[in-house]
Amino acid sequence: MLSMAELKEIASIEKKDNYFVSLYLNVDPLFNKRGDYTVHLKNMIKNTAETLDKAVYKKVKGDLEKIDNYVLSNKRMFKKGLVLLSSTEGSFWKAYHLGVPVKNELIVDKTPYAKHLMDILDTYRRYVVLLVEKDSARIFVVHLGEIVEYGKVHTPDIPGKHKKGGWFALSQTSYERHIDYHVKLHLKDVLEKLSSFISKEHIRRIIIGGSDEAVSMVKGMLDKELLDRIIGTVKIEMFAKSDEVLRKAQPVLSAFEKRKQEETVESLITGAMKIKDAALGLEDVLNALQEQRVMKLVFIKDLRRSGYSCNSCGFLTTQKVDPCPYCKGKMEMVDYIIDLAGEKALQQGALVEVVADNKKLQDAGGIGAFLRF
Repeated sequence: MLSMAELKEIASIEKKDNYFVSLYLNVDPLFNKRGDYTVHLKNMIKNTAETLDKAVYKKVKGDLEKIDNYVLSNKRMFKKGLVLLSSTEGSFWKAYHLGVPVKNELIVDKTPYAKHLMDILDTYRRYVVLLVEKDSARIFVVHLGEIVEYGKVHTPDIPGKHKKGGWFALSQTSYERHIDYHVKLHLKDVLEKLSSFISKEHIRRIIIGGSDEAVSMVKGMLDKELLDRIIGTVKIEMFAKSDEVLRKAQPVLSAFEKRKQEETVESLITGAMKIKDAALGLEDVLNALQEQRVMKLVFIKDLRRSGYSCNSCGFLTTQKVDPCPYCKGKMEMVDYIIDLAGEKALQQGALVEVVADNKKLQDAGGIGAFLRF
């Protein structure tokens, strides 16, 4: 899983004589009906071989071959976006399988190109799941449907509940205060580590799991900044495996994501009605794409529309025109123009968000876009 600390370390690699090849490849089946990403990769490698300085190409030829072989051999692992960073000379290799599509790019430089990965961390929500009890805690990160455990906190020798009498001549009440004191010290340590972690990783949302008592105590000790980041709580046993933690946290995540999608659609419709940095409806969105004004494309899952595409310059429209008004190329009818619009948005560096069924967006044509200007 991506982490900001790892990406900052990659981005800070000092420039030496080594060269790095950085591949960003859109492998999303939505935009690659016939595995077209292999063709895109071949074309990018061919273009790189033709345009690079010969001495530089000689240094990275092995990296390009390694990347090509990896893509051909690991198709079953692919999700929506693939990022490969390679330097044979520098004994460096990183592979990231992402749950979001990326813009196709092949970059050769003296440092690995990690900016797009950092943008993904900034753009797509990550969540911390803090699993806590009176003497232990575990920290998980959930991102794009995956969960990774990042750390544990265990405070030994916290006294347990005493059934009768005192403890070293302490009364029962004093003993219970003694327990609370140690538990609060433990929770204070946990929250300090949590605060440091989410600050370092720039994570804005928190789910707290554990027993009702432990969750209540933690919430009572949180400062306002952390308290405002909590999106829900859930009962989870301290010994739960990662996949069980994800399964039990998923309803909270889904509810939060649904609320955010509804807010996105509301903002999109409001902006379009005010004719302010937003477009609604397929033709208006296609016009904005042609003008390269789209900052974020939003459409309903499984939306299907037909239209026309220029087989030369890629111009898209719902109108029957021929030849292409921009390059005089041949226009062809297509029944997957939404997919082509999404691919075009990605190639322009725009974000693409696919939302679940939303009546307001459906009534507005099922597709819209936030515009750059």
